[in-house]
Amino acid sequence: MMKCRTTENTTELDQCCVNAIRGLSMDAVQKANSGHPGAPMGLAAAGYVLWTRVMNHNPRNPDWPNRDRFVLSGGHASVLLYSLLYLTGYDVSLDDLKNFRQWGSKTPGHPEYGHTPGVETTTGPLGQGVANAVGMAMAERHLAARFNQPEHAIVDHYTYAICGDGDMMEGITSEAASLAGHLGLGRLICIYDDNGISIEGSTDITFTEDVAQRFAAYNWQVLSVPDGNDLAAIEKALHDAQADTQRPSLIVLRTHIAYGSPNKQDSAEAHGAPLGEAEVCLTKGFLGCDKDLLFCVPETALDHCRRTVDRGQASEAQWQERYSAFAKRYPQLADEWVNGLSHFLPRGWEQDLPVFKPEDGAVATRSASGKALNALAQRIPTLMGGSADLAPSNNTFLKGLPEFQRGSYQGRNIRFGVREHAMGAVMSGMFLHGGIRPFGGTFLVFADYVRPAIRVAALMKLPLIYVFTHDSVAVGEDGPTHQPVEHLAALRAIPNLLVLRPCDANETVDAWIEAIRSNNRPVVLALSRQNLPVLDPKQTNGQLARGGYILSDCQGTPDILLIGTGAEVHLALKAQKMLAEKKIAARVINMPSWELFEENDEDYKKEVLPPQVTARLAVEAGIAMGWERYVGTNGQVVAMTGFGASAPGGTVLAKFGFTAENVAARAEEMLKRR
Repeated sequence: MMKCRTTENTTELDQCCVNAIRGLSMDAVQKANSGHPGAPMGLAAAGYVLWTRVMNHNPRNPDWPNRDRFVLSGGHASVLLYSLLYLTGYDVSLDDLKNFRQWGSKTPGHPEYGHTPGVETTTGPLGQGVANAVGMAMAERHLAARFNQPEHAIVDHYTYAICGDGDMMEGITSEAASLAGHLGLGRLICIYDDNGISIEGSTDITFTEDVAQRFAAYNWQVLSVPDGNDLAAIEKALHDAQADTQRPSLIVLRTHIAYGSPNKQDSAEAHGAPLGEAEVCLTKGFLGCDKDLLFCVPETALDHCRRTVDRGQASEAQWQERYSAFAKRYPQLADEWVNGLSHFLPRGWEQDLPVFKPEDGAVATRSASGKALNALAQRIPTLMGGSADLAPSNNTFLKGLPEFQRGSYQGRNIRFGVREHAMGAVMSGMFLHGGIRPFGGTFLVFADYVRPAIRVAALMKLPLIYVFTHDSVAVGEDGPTHQPVEHLAALRAIPNLLVLRPCDANETVDAWIEAIRSNNRPVVLALSRQNLPVLDPKQTNGQLARGGYILSDCQGTPDILLIGTGAEVHLALKAQKMLAEKKIAARVINMPSWELFEENDEDYKKEVLPPQVTARLAVEAGIAMGWERYVGTNGQVVAMTGFGASAPGGTVLAKFGFTAENVAARAEEMLKRR
């Protein structure tokens, strides 16, 4: 057994609990023959203090709205989190720890939101967890400003994150920390595991900056704990961090990776590989554990940690009393609170959406998007977001509503700054917190900067809304650096991501409706900079929800199918008329969303794309990759084969073949070769 007294000698018992975390971490990784034992062993003391003495949470109700949030940004240290979940009484068992990293287990290699009770966000790509935590802290401040009333504080919690050297090296951490400091997020507390080791060796081979000074410059309170095993110092630092309500706090915690391992402590070898059975035995001997016992947690240690359950239930009960008094005094606000947390859409949310008429002239879909967004924001109070310093171009500013700034947290317009990656991960954190439906905008070409966050959001099934404007080489004069070419294909490649590229203003409104209705996947709106003709609404007729549909048909069986998305649909329509003059029957198919189209039954898909019509020509101002699934082996694509060029948008389109004349000519040539 672990050499731990069974009395209330707090120091001895605390050490026993800390060593239980280390033992579980070593054993789980060793049994799986895979994982990262070093950081969990070094962070065991900090995790124990945070989860059993400081953090306000209820293991019996992981979704309690006023719980403190915890983010393990260095997700590779997941066994630390799983050990804490087990010890403090969440629905994670010792058997789950024994099945670490195995098929179907509750304890995957990196924490996964929605998979393990108590896991607040999916982490692993370093730095994203820090940005998620910033988003959660922003959500807390916004909801507190919106709902808290004198003597009725129903939003009153902290967001804690643990990050490591790798997180600190990632650019997204700098982006997110800069934003958090600017906003003065005093409820955000990060513990920096300063162990000085990365996979390749000592961090001083690449990382010699003064992190503390960097964060101080970001307007963070910076605290230092020189000994990562000093429980009292860790607890004091956490309370000091809580006391600063005007700045986020960074606790620089000096730890030893694989603490207690005689041969691997402070070594890179302990970062991402099992210690080995012999070394595990030696380490357990040093820690005072029985080297012959696996997954050993003394009852006294487990009982002590499980007191967290009683404290958590009592804390939630006290909050429930406060909430009941709040709901009685402010019933309308209480209804809005419940609706926001349940993602319930208010009655009439689709009212007042703009309707565009063909006779009123051409409209850029980015402009139509802005009008739709503003109408929706008046009806959906949880809709909140902004742009990466491009709001005037993205049309993402909510007119007449205040900005979310220090001292104005009730605002719904977020100024993300030129921080695309952080924006994406902050949006995820805001949604994960609950009570907010985030959106964020930038140019489509900069989707690459947001992509890692989009991927993890898709993995978590978060219904975020990304407003990506300037969607093709029609951007024009800014040239190839700002002209997206491969981006639509890259986004369509992400599983569980819905990409919508509407063809006109009214279909853009329909795209927003589809985005708002989405409840289990993020949505990309790809929108034009240039003005586009407004079609007769009877043509589109709300069919965007089908993903693809016959926009304009011919008499009888078509000779060729013309398939387009977005702005290029209008080229297909013009080409159809040109071909008709030459007695060539063409069907125009608008396909604003491949993902939605694939969700139709086979009969519908065959109705739109008759298998017997093999002459097919797709038109899209991006690369052709992926279109082969719809044009087949006999079809072609009018597409980009390289990067764009700097010139007026119309000139660029014409030079690269995006004209109705070229589309018609390509169709004729295809039919002649048959």
